[in-house]
Amino acid sequence: MISGLILIIEDEKDLVATLEYNLQREGFKTRCAFAGREALSLAFQNPVPDIIILDLMLPDISGVEVCRRLRQTELTRDVPVLMLTAKAEEIDRVVGFEVGADDYVVKPFSVRELMLRVKAILHRVYPEDESFEQQVFGSLRVDISAHRLWVDNQEIRITALEFNLLKTLLLRRGRVQTRDALLSDVWRIQANVSTRTVDTHIKRLRKKLGRAGVYIETIRGVGYCFVAESDGEST
Repeated sequence: MISGLILIIEDEKDLVATLEYNLQREGFKTRCAFAGREALSLAFQNPVPDIIILDLMLPDISGVEVCRRLRQTELTRDVPVLMLTAKAEEIDRVVGFEVGADDYVVKPFSVRELMLRVKAILHRVYPEDESFEQQVFGSLRVDISAHRLWVDNQEIRITALEFNLLKTLLLRRGRVQTRDALLSDVWRIQANVSTRTVDTHIKRLRKKLGRAGVYIETIRGVGYCFVAESDGEST
């Protein structure tokens, strides 16, 4: 069973923050390194990452050398590596694949495309294990890829928008989400729309979730938060 852990090796901190944010939104866990030696240390820690996103140009040792050492170590020999680099020449791609890269993305790139490539690699390498897309929390079970959910093993039907709202809150559990943030991330609306829209949909979602609706807390004057622990009956 895979853990859904992704190791990001990249010295551009803003890019790391962007990748972390988007990967965590998709339900992945992340571990980050900003240099090659640090990356090798983190790669060998338990749990071993399920995939490594690796920049070629690092401040100490090159990404190519990092990849070579990963492939020489039994613990990480089979961990897929997606190389991320500004080098677009054919020879750079060839060298990357020769040392064991599974895929190669050139900067600048689309974050959405990168997310799809990560998922494609995971499905190819772990074809029978989709546990990173299964979220279980108390009486609630959510299959992110299939857009299905169950409460106490009974399937609940909700709209696509309600599902995206639930997924966003669930994957960010323990962190307060403002109404404006939810409008931006779930509705893709930046301004000029009433935040009452969020309140209305939260009310409908809670009702459909039944007793699992208590997992969504109202933070007065701010927004909403999916509770961090499932043993409390918060409202």
